[in-house]
Amino acid sequence: MEILKRTWVILLVVFTMQANAQDFEKIKEAFATSYAQEKEGNINKAIEPLLAVYDENSYEINLRLGWLKYSAGLFSESLPYYQKCVKLKPLSIEARLGLVNPAAAMGNWTMVENQYLKILELDPQNSLVNYRLGLIYYGRENYELAKKYFTKVVNHYPFDYDSVIMLAWTNLKLGKTREAKVLFQKALLYNPEDASAQQGLDDLK
Repeated sequence: MEILKRTWVILLVVFTMQANAQDFEKIKEAFATSYAQEKEGNINKAIEPLLAVYDENSYEINLRLGWLKYSAGLFSESLPYYQKCVKLKPLSIEARLGLVNPAAAMGNWTMVENQYLKILELDPQNSLVNYRLGLIYYGRENYELAKKYFTKVVNHYPFDYDSVIMLAWTNLKLGKTREAKVLFQKALLYNPEDASAQQGLDDLK
């Protein structure tokens, strides 16, 4: 009887492995077809093969569908796929960066801000997110907060034009003219013909 039980267990394991292998081949083929259709510009056709093998517990499928739905302009349909990715992999930064795309397209800046802040909890020095948060707060005329995030980026990338010029303008808005002048001049070293930096220096005269 014991031998019979062991035999059934072995057979069950073999059948399970074979089934998993077959499922993987179907999923791999679905991804291959999806990539090919996207390359041809057929976004809707790129979605179809993934829906045919859809598994709500698959991070990879949800992430891919989130991107494709976003690319197709289906922002409200894209969002839930990214949200599932965040639920499946709470430490995933790429899922949160993906999620902010449809959220921003829908004008949900509170969701965008919250996701960026969550990313910084996971990765405090993330230069992309620090820069984007700086832009959000600059647009809200919250220059103190904008300076905080732009400064983080400039500390790590002192000759990054985008961050330097935004920190320069932020300092100007805060009335910190000496700091603004130094930063505008640094921006001109990056691009001697830069109109924004020259305008900033002219405003300081």
